[in-house]
Amino acid sequence: MQLDNDLGHLTYCLNIHPTQTWEAVREALTGPLKRIRQAVAPEAPFGVGLRLSAQALETLREPEARAELKAIMARENYRLVTMNGFPFGPFHGVPVKQAVYQPDWKQRARLDYTCWLADLMVELAAPGDTLSLSTVPGTFRPLGAGSETRMAENLLKAVAHCVKLARETGVVIAIALEPEPHCFLETIDDTVAFFKAYLYSDAAVETLADLGGLGAEEARAALPRHLGVCYDVCHAAVEFEDAAGSLVALREAGIPIHKLQLSAALRVPSLDAGARARLADFCEPTYLHQVVAETPDGLVRYADLPEALGDAARQDGEEWRVHFHVPIFVAEIPPFATTRDFLEEILALHRARPISTHLEVETYTWQVLPETLRDRSVESAVAQELNWVRKQLGVHAGEALASG
Repeated sequence: MQLDNDLGHLTYCLNIHPTQTWEAVREALTGPLKRIRQAVAPEAPFGVGLRLSAQALETLREPEARAELKAIMARENYRLVTMNGFPFGPFHGVPVKQAVYQPDWKQRARLDYTCWLADLMVELAAPGDTLSLSTVPGTFRPLGAGSETRMAENLLKAVAHCVKLARETGVVIAIALEPEPHCFLETIDDTVAFFKAYLYSDAAVETLADLGGLGAEEARAALPRHLGVCYDVCHAAVEFEDAAGSLVALREAGIPIHKLQLSAALRVPSLDAGARARLADFCEPTYLHQVVAETPDGLVRYADLPEALGDAARQDGEEWRVHFHVPIFVAEIPPFATTRDFLEEILALHRARPISTHLEVETYTWQVLPETLRDRSVESAVAQELNWVRKQLGVHAGEALASG
């Protein structure tokens, strides 16, 4: 949905549905996505947030499959807005955990996958489009030390590929690194430091100029146009970031937010025995649920919820924030809260001064939420999330939707 008042495109990410194969992607486009579009914006073109695994992408390298995808997009009045290029492999129904970051930006496979996604995106784009492509935050934190140069080299090669595509097609693909707890890029400070030292530096400009056949000033301008961040609101909240301050830090560093992922996390206002017992309901085997605990000695971080619960050093009274995506329209999950207030602050800031042109709801955990939170269909829940965002932005159902 294209929102009025320069508030950008609002959509949701198809990683909410199992989309490991092209057949599953087709089913999502013609089933759940179609029903959600009909519920929230039946008349207007609908911006789509695609997610394609490497397996689905391999099928879509065949002309017949690509032609079918294009036909579905045209028939259903869909328009590609953004691509989630984060999960390379399976993302539902099997343990994902830290494997979700593999291959990482140290590896050629991540570069190739990203470039192939970009190639498909320009085929699906309208002339003059700028599309975002979110990706892993470098790598899992324990694997990142000493790999900065190699990751930067691969990222700059991906940027050079996007520069080439823009020159040939007029479509701009903006790669968006997504900071996440317990990853190489974890906090906004981590992100700003890496961009300054490795991705926007004079050396990076020189590298991109050589790779893309550009002049120095062309390369300097191309870097932020084709490389920035995906700001996942859940991740920032889990890290106890300052909402306004984090945006200012990115803006002052010249790092654009190419995609704003609208999500909320589980929040434990004050740890006690009852909270520990209830947190066991959120220990599930599919995804990592990183924890950040606010202690008298500062923030303490854990790679997964069972690790945090197993640490005898944790004291009653601490606030915990858990990377478990919860419905964004929910403020409380008794006895817990959520980080919805952080999301509300971000949306208020966006309403006053747009943060990004792409807004994407991404509650991918519907299938693993405790049963008490799965009291409606996924389609109904996603529609409610999209309408909740519109209300926060002052755009109500049936109102202020532009036609493009």
